[in-house]
Amino acid sequence: MSLSPYNLLYKRELSTDDWQLPEYDILISAFNSSERVRLAFDRIRARNKLWLIHNEYDYSSAELPSGDCFSSSAATESALVKELVAEIERRTSRTIGDTSICVDCTGFMRPHLIFLTLYLSLRGVRKYDVIYSEPRAYAQKEQTTFSEGSIRVRQVEGFEGINSPDQQNDFLIIGSGYDHRLIKAVAENKDKADKVQIFGLPSLRADMYQENVMRAFRASDAIGTNKVFDVDRFFAPANDPFVTAATLSDIVKSRRRLGAISNLYLSPLATKPQALGFALSYLTECKSTATSILFPVTDKYARETTYGLQRAWVYTVEDLV
Repeated sequence: MSLSPYNLLYKRELSTDDWQLPEYDILISAFNSSERVRLAFDRIRARNKLWLIHNEYDYSSAELPSGDCFSSSAATESALVKELVAEIERRTSRTIGDTSICVDCTGFMRPHLIFLTLYLSLRGVRKYDVIYSEPRAYAQKEQTTFSEGSIRVRQVEGFEGINSPDQQNDFLIIGSGYDHRLIKAVAENKDKADKVQIFGLPSLRADMYQENVMRAFRASDAIGTNKVFDVDRFFAPANDPFVTAATLSDIVKSRRRLGAISNLYLSPLATKPQALGFALSYLTECKSTATSILFPVTDKYARETTYGLQRAWVYTVEDLV
């Protein structure tokens, strides 16, 4: 892999017993029923802690955690994130750009995490920490259900790109996770595009790569075969956003050596660290180009798909442009 600006960014595994993190002005964590999400919320030190309540998890008011919660009726990721940041500024009595921030991305909806990355940059946040907690295993291994209901493929707000009417050389890069329904939906939405998949390898656990491939194979008919690019599978660590971003950059450069890309589509459907890597890659290299991030939004997501906490990571995100 070539040298890239992402090599300058910092990642650290957190000790099982003592996470040795600074005290932040604000911790933002998206609530779900995972043990690892609750443990992280307790372990991270912050002067203000805020649970983000995603409507997609469908919690009743009686099921919400103790502590301060933020919920919204906002229908889009941009509206919700802007309301969230306004609430943080109200609680901390300072602008978000002057606030030390920790985001636990483990329970976040991917479109909201992606837009949050953009919005923090636009609001002058130059550095913040992102936490991700790895599970011991998925609850039903390769049979685990992650999403329910109808699927609508759309662009993530703020990552729409400049669409080219020429679709002859469209190129779609999918970060493929376990949810084959989502992979299939995105692939069918861009049925004429050449497609490649990025799989998490090394995976979070030794058996998870095989489980991942088994699930993704169910969408293989929708992936199809390529006209131009003769490689259809790439790999990046499931727990490393920065290597994921560098891998995306290398894939695009390799494809462009074979000719122009009409429209480039990125679809992060795997782990939250990889979704963060897709966002960072876009913001660093793809703004104001014919590049879009696509996501297959669905009505409802499972509240708990894993058990246990295996280990955790802190990623220090900084502006690279």
